[in-house]
Amino acid sequence: MYRSHSCGELNSDHIGNQVTLSGWVQKVRDKGFVVWVDLRDRYGITQLVFDEERTSLEILNRAQELGREFVIQAKGKVIERESKNKNIPTGDIEVLVEELTVLNAAKTPPFTIEDDTDGGEDLRMKYRYLDIRRTPVRENLIFRHKVTIAVRNYLSDLGFIETETPYLIKSTPEGARDFVVPSRMNEGQFYALPQSPQTFKQLLMVGGMDKYFQIVKCFRDEDLRADRQPEFTQIDCEMAFIDQEDILNTFEGLTTHLLKELKGVEVTEFPRMTYDDAMKRYGNDKPDIRFGMEFGELNEVAQHKDFGVFNSAELVVGIAVPGAASYTRKEIDALVNWVKRPQVGALGMVYVKCNEDGSYKSSVDKFYDQEDLAKWAEVTGAKPGDLICVLSGDTHKVRTQLSALRMEMAERLELRKSDEFAPLWVIDFPLLEWDEDTKRYHAMHHPFTSPKPGQLELLETNPGEVKANAYDLVLNGNEIGGGSIRIHDSKTQALMFDYLGFTPEEAKAQFGFLMDAFQYGAPPHGGLAFGLDRLVAILGGQETIRDFIAFPKNNAGRDVMIDAPAKIDEEQLKELHLKLNL
Repeated sequence: MYRSHSCGELNSDHIGNQVTLSGWVQKVRDKGFVVWVDLRDRYGITQLVFDEERTSLEILNRAQELGREFVIQAKGKVIERESKNKNIPTGDIEVLVEELTVLNAAKTPPFTIEDDTDGGEDLRMKYRYLDIRRTPVRENLIFRHKVTIAVRNYLSDLGFIETETPYLIKSTPEGARDFVVPSRMNEGQFYALPQSPQTFKQLLMVGGMDKYFQIVKCFRDEDLRADRQPEFTQIDCEMAFIDQEDILNTFEGLTTHLLKELKGVEVTEFPRMTYDDAMKRYGNDKPDIRFGMEFGELNEVAQHKDFGVFNSAELVVGIAVPGAASYTRKEIDALVNWVKRPQVGALGMVYVKCNEDGSYKSSVDKFYDQEDLAKWAEVTGAKPGDLICVLSGDTHKVRTQLSALRMEMAERLELRKSDEFAPLWVIDFPLLEWDEDTKRYHAMHHPFTSPKPGQLELLETNPGEVKANAYDLVLNGNEIGGGSIRIHDSKTQALMFDYLGFTPEEAKAQFGFLMDAFQYGAPPHGGLAFGLDRLVAILGGQETIRDFIAFPKNNAGRDVMIDAPAKIDEEQLKELHLKLNL
């Protein structure tokens, strides 16, 4: 028996007991005549004590040779600790060691295995197995486990059946780039790793499964960022004989359950906002509604004077930053430079200080009087003490730029509190979006999304105005889930493929199996997929998903620990009928 108790289990009730502990050496404090060792496992830390009066000389000498991260076993008696540590559960006791076994010696680790480590991110990713020993990372992974267990239990209780779908599938032209896998037995042919189990879960509905879910790995070969990995995990769900309202109610329930069970937070409101409204009020389709700074469109009150910058703009729009009228000229200039950065791309920024006495001071006083600026304040909702920030230009670009500024100011003003949760449904997305490169429409979600009832006819006359029967669930400014009501008849699906530029032959080659299935009685169905990595990170009070994944990739899509991707040898290439052109 390697241990009778964990390192986080012992307390004053165990005083006098003989115990066996195993774990890693966190720290050694050697006073010569007495040695204290902090022993750590995933449950906590227990202090071991060795002294020349009560410990044999052999055991004391062995304790003095211990190094950080040695794996040891210690047997001894639980005694009361003279200098108690109220910061840990085991702080009232220590173990007087009678037997000590070194199970495995260890090299000195490249960074300290402590909450506040001295290791940089790249170094910790290279030695991720050491990083997992640190409490913050370990607790993140345990938290992820708790989320998945809560999801499985909740959905199972509602009658959902977890069903596995294939990982080796067929590549499709829609969506992000596929990761492809060459087939050794079928020369010149390739599998693709799934970007989602979309068509398979629809086929499960055709098969009468009724309620499906799966916590599943998905793969996309796309550029990475803090909340994106080449392989990621979805909580993938589908339901039959439902409409949009059924879907929204079901997954409001799941989200409410997770917040209550895991965070102790009661959320009762899930407001709904159309895509068009979200873009107009916040400049993006996943707005953070925990704070204000809603957009105010200023064309009517700003394009009547001789200020050419505004007069030539498609959109003049501003936000009121609370309490920022106290900013100095230097601080405002820094804001102007921030919006001019290539990542944001604005050409400049106009500002108005709303003084406490009710007067206004702006960077365009030459063109606008106090009455004009008062109207700006009214439109943006600015109050005395606020700073109005105004951008102008092409509608789509300027909304994106002002949205970035809004989020930046919220960060600076500490308005994005990690312990505050504000969910939001964004609905009525466009069904199609125009791609300038290919000069054709693409599905905004995927080609299986149904148009809103009564809008199918618009595809012929005004395809850009057709709304999708689609919805996204947003939490704290992050999309955590999205889905749609699906097309469930082959005639409508064929029409959709036609508008997306597929020839009948291409549609048959790519998706014939699905269209054939629809001819055998497909029920009305729809679903939603949560991004598990992102959901766990936000519930955990963060927005970077990497620390909630056991073995993540870096921003270049590499696993620096195992050095992947890597080359394969010539024999493997020959077996796969591949030849590299270097």
